[in-house]
Amino acid sequence: MKAVQYRSLGSAPEVVTVPDPEPGPGEILLEVVAAGVCHSDIAVMSMSAEQLPFPLPLTLGHEGAGRIAALGAGVAGVEVGEMMAVYGPWGCGLCRQCAHGQENYCLRAAELGIFPPGLGAPGAMAEYMIVDDIRHLVPLRGLDPVQNVSLTDAGLTPYHAISLSLPKLVPGSTTVVIGAGGLGHVAIQLLRALTATRVIALDLSEERLELARRVGAHETLLSDEHAAARIKSLTGGEGAQVILDFVGAPPTTALAAAAAGVDSDITVVGLGGGTVAVGFGSLPYQTTVTSPYWGSRTELIEVLELAHHGAVDVHVETFGIDEAPLAYERLHAGTITGRAVIVPTS
Repeated sequence: MKAVQYRSLGSAPEVVTVPDPEPGPGEILLEVVAAGVCHSDIAVMSMSAEQLPFPLPLTLGHEGAGRIAALGAGVAGVEVGEMMAVYGPWGCGLCRQCAHGQENYCLRAAELGIFPPGLGAPGAMAEYMIVDDIRHLVPLRGLDPVQNVSLTDAGLTPYHAISLSLPKLVPGSTTVVIGAGGLGHVAIQLLRALTATRVIALDLSEERLELARRVGAHETLLSDEHAAARIKSLTGGEGAQVILDFVGAPPTTALAAAAAGVDSDITVVGLGGGTVAVGFGSLPYQTTVTSPYWGSRTELIEVLELAHHGAVDVHVETFGIDEAPLAYERLHAGTITGRAVIVPTS
């Protein structure tokens, strides 16, 4: 089968031919219908040998959806032919966090060598993939897999981040969304569907700001040296109650800190290497800074339910599997407005 792999340190992703996988006991073989392209992949491909926690080559793709093609011994509860989304943050299933359904915070994954698909385990950017356990599948129930595959990360991650701040997202509050691209444009829709907060979206691209306005942002601003002052002006000098930074680079984390109000939440989601200094006097009183990771399987079910009701719609650009290297080039260049999706059988 064809697969998109990161094969050696510093190299560009390649389309290669690898053996078709076969499901072992408890495993499920998925015929991949759609696989999302994500900035996290670029972060992985930027790691040094010392930073990379798993061996290469790696089949990419941690956002996956497809049709069940075969079942390993002992698998029950699903049928061949069912269309499924893949829940990506795999854990041990037994520790305290996993018992709460939060495999994204599994306490033993590193110890046991458990990696998410596309981020250590073979991923979805191939014609077929192995899913290690039935609990890592969520039925799509008629949702278009190509249109909705990105919700497994680009929907789940902002949904989880927003859930941490829901008590503050009351009428009269302001939420700043930094980065209106893949995750950000979904976050705006989730904020509008779940809360009464006013949404201010920031980006460097006018095209992405236009997308932000189209999906519900109340205000849009260029993410420049004047942005923090404009946010303060729009909030009567108080600052925002919640800042969601989907870039996470040093300029945006500095902006997040400058835009925060008293008793606010700064949530750094992006992998840009920025940090927020925490200490008495460095931020407004009682500001909380957090860096969440992905989300729970329950939250993925809830995100897909929102999609069923039309509350969230991912802006998607599709590529065939042979075009995957081009998709990564464009993602790296910043010319993907929403989310790129690889369709292996197109």
